[in-house]
Amino acid sequence: MTIVPNQLQPTPGGTVYVSFSSDVNAHSTESLLAIMANLANIGVAQVHLLLSTPGGNVMHGMNLYNVLRALPFDLTTHNVGNVDSIGNTVFLAGRQRYACENTTFMFHGVGLNAIGQRLEEKSVRQTLASIVADQTRIGAVIQRHTSLTTRQIAGLFREQQTKDAAYAVRFGIVHEIRDVEIPQGTPVIALVFQRQGV
Repeated sequence: MTIVPNQLQPTPGGTVYVSFSSDVNAHSTESLLAIMANLANIGVAQVHLLLSTPGGNVMHGMNLYNVLRALPFDLTTHNVGNVDSIGNTVFLAGRQRYACENTTFMFHGVGLNAIGQRLEEKSVRQTLASIVADQTRIGAVIQRHTSLTTRQIAGLFREQQTKDAAYAVRFGIVHEIRDVEIPQGTPVIALVFQRQGV
């Protein structure tokens, strides 16, 4: 992970924009949390998280959600591209949430990559219980922060649906469709991750 250099330094009581465009995995989660912890330690008052992610690991996404909500600054999340899968949980950590006009949100159920895995009744039951537990806690986060019902959320998971910004406003996923406007002189931190196979 590389942090794009910026001559502007965060200051206590100030505002910072953080750009995150990556899968949600162990490395990206640790990197983002390190940045956010540093901003909290400095005493930054407001952080805007510019988010675009294809999703990733449920455990790491839940970790991000819980820690981001616990940090002492006021967090605003912006969908600046696609927010997919567990990325929706991360996005919902924002107290204020916005989406650029041409952005999307994709929802699907929790899955398992089982290539080369021997499956017996015991392991299948354990795997199913884990999938259901993950899906239940993701659904609980969505229901807590939006106006979507349990039935609607189950439908989104079952049918793997992609929704636009207008849908997101209608059901409270975002508070408003709004382009990102970064005031001149405001620090911007861009996290850049090396892609696999590059």
